[in-house]
This record gives sequence, C-alpha cells and structure tokens, in this order.
Amino acid sequence: MKRKFWLLTIVAGVAAGNAVAQAKKPVVNKSKTTVVQMPAQAQDAQKDAGQKILPYPIQQRMLPNGLNVVTVPFNSPGLASLYLVVRVGSREEVEKGKTGFAHFFEHMMFRGTDKYSKEQYDEVLKSIGASANANTSLDRTVYHMTGNAAKLEKMMEVEADRFQNLNYSEHDFKTEAGAVKGEYTKNYADVTQQLYEKALNTAFDKHTYKHTTMGFFEDVVDMPNQYEYSIEFFNRFYRPEYTTIIVVGDVKQEDVNRYAEKYFGKWKRGTYQPTIETEPDQRSTRYAHIQHASYPPLLRLHYKSPAFSDQSVDLPALNILSQILFSETSDLYQKLVVKEQKVRNIFGGASSTRDPQLITITSSVKKAEDMQYVKDEIVAALEAAKTTPVDAKKLADTKSRYKYSFAMSMDSPDQIANAVSQAVWLTGDPESINRFYALFDKVTAEDIMRVANEYFIPSTLTVATIGPGKEGGVH
Repeated sequence: MKRKFWLLTIVAGVAAGNAVAQAKKPVVNKSKTTVVQMPAQAQDAQKDAGQKILPYPIQQRMLPNGLNVVTVPFNSPGLASLYLVVRVGSREEVEKGKTGFAHFFEHMMFRGTDKYSKEQYDEVLKSIGASANANTSLDRTVYHMTGNAAKLEKMMEVEADRFQNLNYSEHDFKTEAGAVKGEYTKNYADVTQQLYEKALNTAFDKHTYKHTTMGFFEDVVDMPNQYEYSIEFFNRFYRPEYTTIIVVGDVKQEDVNRYAEKYFGKWKRGTYQPTIETEPDQRSTRYAHIQHASYPPLLRLHYKSPAFSDQSVDLPALNILSQILFSETSDLYQKLVVKEQKVRNIFGGASSTRDPQLITITSSVKKAEDMQYVKDEIVAALEAAKTTPVDAKKLADTKSRYKYSFAMSMDSPDQIANAVSQAVWLTGDPESINRFYALFDKVTAEDIMRVANEYFIPSTLTVATIGPGKEGGVH
C-alpha cells in the first residue's frame, strides 16, 4: 500500500523490511489549499528558538484525563494537520495468540460510530476538504488528517467521536479480519517480507519485537474468532493516557485547547498496563534463511541495537557510523558495488524504537557464492571502525548532513506533525525531537569507536539470507 512514510526524521537509520502496516482507508483529498514555503521564516524562528532543530514553538497542555494536546503554529495559510498518536503497536501485544491487533484496529477505526457511519465520516471529510489515513508500527498507531484550518473543530469532533464511540458489529469485525488476512497474504508474497518475519522471530526470544506488526500468521487466521477480545483491546488502549493530539499549521493554541476540552474532555482514563518482557542477552550468532532459487541473493546482518534515548549519544553515533561505512561515498560501497561489482547495493542503520531492537546492514549480492565474501568485508569494515578514529572532516560533514536534511524537510504542517509524532511515540514528550538532534553535535570520534566495540559483536548477530540453497552458506 502506497502511503507516505517519512525517513528523514528521528528514524535516521534504515529499518529492515516492512515495519509499518497501513490502513486501506481510501484517501479523501479535495483541498485546494497550498502550503506557502517560507524558508526565511524558518530561519528567523530557529534564531528565536535557540537553535533547536525544530524552529517552531511546541505548545503543550495536559487535560485532567491525561490527554496531552500539542499545538505547533506554522505559517501555512488556511491549512492544518491533525495527528492522533496512540502509543500502542505490536510491542503491546503481549498475549499468546493475540498478535496483530494494534494493526487490526487501525482498520476497525474506519468502521464508523452511531453518529457518523463509515459513509458519513467520508462525507464529512469531503465537505471540509480533508484527507485522512493511518498507519501502525512496532510502538504506535497514528491517525492523521490534513485539511482546511478553518474546519479544525469539525476535524477534531469526528476524530473524538470515533475514538470514544467506535461501534461495530460482529459481522463488520469478521469482514475486516478477512481484509487483514488478505493484506498479510499479499505482503507475505514478498520474499523479503518472509525474511524479515523470520529474522525477527530468530533474533528475539521473549520481547514482543519477535513478531511483526502484521502478527503471526496463525493469529491473523484466528482473528475472526476474536470479536470479544477486540472490544477488550479497544477498551484497554484507546484511552486518553495512551493518546496525544498534535495540531500543526495555521492555528492558535487557545482554539486547539478549547476544541480538545469540548470533544475529548469527558474521555475516561483506563487502567491497563501491559507487562512487556525484557529480551535476554543473546549469547551466539543466529541464522535465518529463506530458500528461493529465482530471487536475487540477499544478505542482512542484524545486530542488537540500543533503545531510543534523547540523553545518550549511542544512537546518533551508530547512525553516523552507518552513514560513513555504508553510504555511496564509503570505501566499502566503492569497493563492493563500483569496483568489484559483487553487490547491487549496500546500506545500513539502526532503528529508533522504545526498547532495544536491531541495527541492520543489507546487501543485494549478485552471486550466492559471494555472500560469505561480502559478509566478511562488512565485518572487516566494522572491526576497523573499532580501532580507527573517524576523520574529523568526515565526521563533521556527516553530522551536518543528518541535521540539515531533517531541517530542510520541515516545510509543511504534515511533515512537522509527523516528526513531532515520532518524538511522542518514542518518549511521550514532543520536545524530545530537539534534544535528540542536539546529541549529534556531541558525538566524537571516540564515541564512534566505542559504539562499534559495544554493539557490533558476533554474539548479538543474526545473519539473514535469501539464496538458492537449503542453507544460507554464511558463517
């Protein structure tokens, strides 16, 4: 499914596989309003904000029921983006046989309420010139719409209604469960998705990152029998303390807060807190392999990564190191892709997740018999990084590229709201985005060597391969 997914945000690395599942909800987009690009305004705002990476004020108000309301005024005449971030993803699916429900609810939320049926919801969006969609990943589910800022109250009213009054029959439930199964089957036809699912299942023993956002297939098949559980799942997580409202654009905080109080103020808190098991230390290299004779050989090295933090330089240092080692200008890329032509590409990076997950290095290899050689070359580059300081100019240039590529992408309400939403689902605090990017300036050559030594070790490695043989043939 083709939807927007922004990588130039906190997720600075390259995640393996399809980590985001998104709704089939058709986009309604009749808005004629366009965004005015104002780089000079952004520059002035950045000076006023004290050189924060996001040069616009982040205004917050916590309602008594625990719902955080975030407003970011941005000069986009007539246009506003409304995001509702629910901090529930596949990470919160802790019960055996019940995986995939966070993504499933992304679908169910478009089934309507007593006040606004599915069709009436669509008609409202058309009437106010709004577009809407949703997506789910490991740590969150995000609902978003962009439209006429003058119609923000109606946008918040319809969202408040479905978040508090979702109502669906068992027939509707089973119909959507069938659609989710179809989505799983479609995704699984992609052999790289098969490898991603198998690699997660191999790399993790206890933590819920063991399964993908889509869930285990046997659980997806059993979903039509889980109507009662679906209601319980909704009542657990679709609560104000799990949710943050983000509004960006041609808006005023007092209006946003007034609408939030009017439509979300009576939303009742819940009591549920999932217990998510800590992943035990991995003690040896693991292997996941998909035999496929006609698919180009693929090699992925998955090392265990740190959890996201806006206080530690580890994740910025790992992403800088990955850029230096695996970008198109790197020595390794020039050797394997350009000079020797043994691989089609190579890239890598660490995921940003609430709990430790994976650093992934991926390469499409031209000949299966070269996969061991390619793996050895990657490991050799990582080993060299443990003892060789990064060139000072290269380090400075890489930091600058990370920060300014992000800053340059913050040119619309939708982009800004999406970036703020990532900070929210990772830490609960939208200001985390500014603290995280400030860490890049603190990364030293010694930090790069330290994280290379700490995270790129054989005992935390999972080797994932696609090749013609029964075994991957990579040690």
